[in-house]
Amino acid sequence: MKVRTNPIVLVEDDKDDYELFKNALKDLHFEHRLIWFENSIEALEYLKNEDEQPFLIFSDINMHLQNGIEFKTKIDADERLRKKSIPFIFYTTTIDKEFVNKAYTELIIQGFFQKAGDYNEMKANLKIIIDYWECCQHPGCED
Repeated sequence: MKVRTNPIVLVEDDKDDYELFKNALKDLHFEHRLIWFENSIEALEYLKNEDEQPFLIFSDINMHLQNGIEFKTKIDADERLRKKSIPFIFYTTTIDKEFVNKAYTELIIQGFFQKAGDYNEMKANLKIIIDYWECCQHPGCED
């Protein structure tokens, strides 16, 4: 199996959560570069202007300026970005049933996860998610 090293994009407005995420990836020894955006507006501009295919997008829901649902709605509305088929994961503190339903019925997402309250649990969850996408074949993966 070919090791995928494309970057992981994290859209997260909480710097402490970013630091935990970054440290967990480092501890797990994944070879993906982490690209962090504190808001989804900058992340969307990056996705529109960058040719490199991200490996995964992890996005918080509750963010200032534009929430995660609005961010994913704009990705889905952009034909070029939609065709890139970048796996999109909501990774958020609070699980709101309305957001979960909207995400799965109105958007194109590949997962909705609650942030773990414990660092080791967070690492375990990230390992499961990333290992899955390392093995999964989809239109956006390189061959």
